[in-house]
Amino acid sequence: MKFSRAIVRKPGNSYVNGLTTSDLGTPDFELALEQHAAYVEALKQTGLDVTVLEADERFPDSTFVEDTAVLTEKCAVITNPGAESRNGEIEDMKLVLPRFYDTIEYIQAPGFLDGGDVMQVDNHFYVGLSTRTNEEGAIQFREILSKYGYEVTIVPLKEFFHLKTGIAYLGNDLLVLAGEFIDSELFSKYKHLVVEKEVEYSANCIHINDYVIIPKGFESTKKQITDAGYNVIELDMSEFRKQDGGLSCLSLRF
Repeated sequence: MKFSRAIVRKPGNSYVNGLTTSDLGTPDFELALEQHAAYVEALKQTGLDVTVLEADERFPDSTFVEDTAVLTEKCAVITNPGAESRNGEIEDMKLVLPRFYDTIEYIQAPGFLDGGDVMQVDNHFYVGLSTRTNEEGAIQFREILSKYGYEVTIVPLKEFFHLKTGIAYLGNDLLVLAGEFIDSELFSKYKHLVVEKEVEYSANCIHINDYVIIPKGFESTKKQITDAGYNVIELDMSEFRKQDGGLSCLSLRF
């Protein structure tokens, strides 16, 4: 799948007060801004035209724009994020996405869905059931995408915060897998790059055109992806990891 665009949102000053389950400390806001700017440059390096939205101080976690929508070649789906403090982020997305899409669908309460729980593998989507995505939201998502000829498989999560915390698709039937997904029957038909427990943060990487962007500092994962024939871009993600954020979380790519 060829990507041409991305949407990102700058972190606001309120970012340091966002939701997190980590014990890595409070983010350094200035460093987060620098890391986000480097992230935008990396997206441009992969060939994307990047739309940069200004920070929204009302929503500390809104830099993690991926959770607000799922963008496909045939339609956009505006989600209904499962965290109450984040739910309002979709209101701005309702204004932004019509610039790029004529067809926009919506997940409706009592269904909840975070974009971080959705992984696209060509014409097949996997959606994780997590603390942020419930079965009603996943079923709505499956019903919506079936109208456009896409298949959807629902994946109950045991360990990971979001589906894409522990899995990524690199194209060519190749998955990067960690933790509970390594031996899952759901993914047995694909080729695997296995990420060990101590470096599983690096399983959240993003394949864009001729590149794979990975978090910096994970040499074993870098070697596996490089050996598989991909061009790798490494980015320091320290200040986003502190808020449970990974590389995929920071953009909508389409």
